[in-house]
Amino acid sequence: MEGEIGVGDAFYVIGGKWKLRIIIALSEGAKRFNELQRTVEGISARVLSSELKDLEMNGFVTRNVHADTFPVVVEYEATGYAESLRGVLKELTAWGTMHRKRIRRQAELDRQNAPKRI
Repeated sequence: MEGEIGVGDAFYVIGGKWKLRIIIALSEGAKRFNELQRTVEGISARVLSSELKDLEMNGFVTRNVHADTFPVVVEYEATGYAESLRGVLKELTAWGTMHRKRIRRQAELDRQNAPKRI
């Protein structure tokens, strides 16, 4: 029961298609909104804005406004708390790589065992 609750809590905070990708992109360094949108391919501006607000609210991202520049520069960066996901990301990467290889091997076997068309 506790494991199920923990997984549910984790998915509530970092689940979905984009949040981990945003955190990974920001782990490479602070980025402005448009730069981040280009880095996270396929995300719309509206969704990125919403996801950044959620990540900021949960302590994974900070929004830094540099009002002393013209135009005003806004950058987003991963927090130290986002570093707590490093092990999770490493394991997910390993699993995803293994899964992709497994699926490709199975597809190759299916092609080899398919009946020949005349």
